[in-house]
Amino acid sequence: MCQITGISEKTNTLILLIPVISCRNSIKIIYSNLIIMMKKYLCVLLLGLGTAGFAQKKPVTAYRPTEKEISDAYKNMERLDSVAKNKVYKATVLPHWQPDGQSFWYRNILKDSVAEYLLVDIGTQKKNKAFDHEKMAASLGKITGKAMNASKLKIDEFYGGKALVVKSGENWYSINAETYEAEKIDKPGVSAPKEVGWTRQRPRWMQVRTDSFSTDKKQKAYIRSGNVYISDAKGNKPVQVTFDGNLQKYYGELSWSPDNRFIVVYKISPQQDKTVGFFLTSLPNTTRGEARIRPYSQPGDENPTYEMFIIKTADKSISKVNTEIIDFFENPVIRWRDDNRHFTFEKVDRGHQRFRVIEADAETGKTGDIIDEKTDTFIYEQKIYTYYIPDKKEIIWVSEKDGWRHMYLVDELSGKANPITKGDWVVRGIDSVNVKSREIWFQASGMNPSEDPYHIHYYRIGFDGKNLVKLTHANATHRLTFTPDRVYYLDTYSRMDTPPVTELRKTSDGSLVMELEKADISDYLATGLKLPEIFTAKARDGKTDLWGIVYRPSKFDPKKKYPVIENIYAGPQDSFVPKAFFSYGEMQSMAELGFIVVQVDGMGTFNRSKAFHDVCWKNLADAGLPDRIMWIKQLADKYPQIDTARVGLYGTSAGGQNSLGALLFHPDFYKAAVSACGCHDNRVDKQWWNEQWMGYPVGKHYEEQSNVTNAHKLKGDLLLIVGEADTNVPPESTYRVADALIKANKEFELLTIPGMGHSDGGLYGRRKKRDFFVKSLLGVKPPNRNK
Repeated sequence: MCQITGISEKTNTLILLIPVISCRNSIKIIYSNLIIMMKKYLCVLLLGLGTAGFAQKKPVTAYRPTEKEISDAYKNMERLDSVAKNKVYKATVLPHWQPDGQSFWYRNILKDSVAEYLLVDIGTQKKNKAFDHEKMAASLGKITGKAMNASKLKIDEFYGGKALVVKSGENWYSINAETYEAEKIDKPGVSAPKEVGWTRQRPRWMQVRTDSFSTDKKQKAYIRSGNVYISDAKGNKPVQVTFDGNLQKYYGELSWSPDNRFIVVYKISPQQDKTVGFFLTSLPNTTRGEARIRPYSQPGDENPTYEMFIIKTADKSISKVNTEIIDFFENPVIRWRDDNRHFTFEKVDRGHQRFRVIEADAETGKTGDIIDEKTDTFIYEQKIYTYYIPDKKEIIWVSEKDGWRHMYLVDELSGKANPITKGDWVVRGIDSVNVKSREIWFQASGMNPSEDPYHIHYYRIGFDGKNLVKLTHANATHRLTFTPDRVYYLDTYSRMDTPPVTELRKTSDGSLVMELEKADISDYLATGLKLPEIFTAKARDGKTDLWGIVYRPSKFDPKKKYPVIENIYAGPQDSFVPKAFFSYGEMQSMAELGFIVVQVDGMGTFNRSKAFHDVCWKNLADAGLPDRIMWIKQLADKYPQIDTARVGLYGTSAGGQNSLGALLFHPDFYKAAVSACGCHDNRVDKQWWNEQWMGYPVGKHYEEQSNVTNAHKLKGDLLLIVGEADTNVPPESTYRVADALIKANKEFELLTIPGMGHSDGGLYGRRKKRDFFVKSLLGVKPPNRNK
């Protein structure tokens, strides 16, 4: 309760003793004397003064700008689009290593785009100017005959020493470090420092190279009229091995054993890819449109099949390997054991519910499973990781089989998989495997319970799961660059609300050697812009945390209630809310028109638990929308400036499907959507992406979740955008939605952009998107550019 301690009629003041609540570790009541100015017969009692972080709970009114105010907002947005550029300095340290591997140079970008070149000596822990910028500019200007600005030198490569060797433009120069006399030279033969301890993972979709010649180059195997022949290296004395091949079903993809006793070969049943088409309406220098047809596999289309056989070169006999026909991820890598009899290969079943590492006996054709992973939902094929250690007959395997993405050490002989990592967190990637020290260098997120679970941290650990070393410490997402000998590393860390810091640290224990740079954002903040807020709320289950970001207008008025626009992309292949710092982009730009612009990762996206990810299984229409709605409502509970009666969203590609789906399946919450090049019917979109999440064979759920099927349910305002030359998602995906909406007599807008591919509409489309939301959510006409 407030206690009145005095009243002054003369000065119209009220002297109060008011309880002030301070929320720290516990609630404490602190009394303080306040003097409050008032008009005669009226006083305003300020109660519940909390800490600075509390949201204001004052009454707010809906932000409804006039045409003049929205015109001014557009002008301010366009001004910030320009002036906010290049206002963050020293944000990136990209090391260029010197031949000794112990020093490197990098370029800082300072105010007014001034370029500063610095040289770091790790041994002495010193950072200095790489050269005298004025003298370098004068020297290069003299030899090139072109004036050089010392503050904006463009140096592409640099090597220090008594003679400075630099590349500027297309040319190389040698410059005396004392006199700065320059001469033009040929490209120097400078060797890059040797990297130590790195292993590179072969991309899973890389084409396997097969060789018709035996490993000793004395024989060759080749295909003629669909059948296998073996001859000497010059093609003499050919022997036909198979007789049932033809041009419609032929043998191919030959792979010799190291000792040349066996050849793995496939009997292939090819499939002619079905086609899709699009029409180019506005080709230059012609008066006619042009139809384009191209191959494009859609869900359910037949794939080529591969049947594995073994040829024994001694007697030219052939036998079938005891394994199923391969109809997905064709022609796997064959890895021969050192006995030259057994080999392993990987098999991913179509439908993404089974992954195996299979061992085959070339003598008998018998097979056995080393790894056999099955699931009732899906295995994320593109994230399967296997690293083979032939000498130890071991495999490092990454799997979500126990509910979280972790590493396992597999014994090839017994098939036993021992966990290397475990816990309620995820392995994000393997940087390198050191077989000699039996260590793995990897990235992970979610290991620190007090942090955003998407922050990437770096670690190393033994094959036995012991001796875990954490290399990154700050509460942020990290990016590491190691020295060539891996004794040190550069750690650049940041968050969306924290500008980048780059440090040099020791690999042995992660200890700090020196701070290299701390980004300067003072000029950016001087524009009046603020950094986005990171906001956390509960998902539909009431337990799981959802992490998102919130952008407000630079002229945010806490007494106003603003419409919300969500930037949505719910593709299950990744998570999409940015974690590393960047300054100004489309979301902030759109906010300047009078919106709260948000982005959040809902259930069904990647980089959390398998259960979190599994929400998308045969359920892409869900798009995490129940979570997103919950998140926005909890944001509004904290901030009364959030107007949940005016919520729109926009997205591109899968985000285009999601944004329209929000209007179709959640019309009580979402009122307006911009959908660009959406994959509105998962039967129309590419096979590999959609079968991964929606399953195979194609079931009734494909049709039931289609935006085309559900178009008649449309409520709210809709703008469809499509590029007529989209080769990612066929344009008819959008046209079929438009057709269904017309047949249902629905109101909508359609923007087709001639000649454009898979895009949000480019500059024109992004402008139309903003105009659309201004009309729909703010209820005011955008500026007329034709006047």
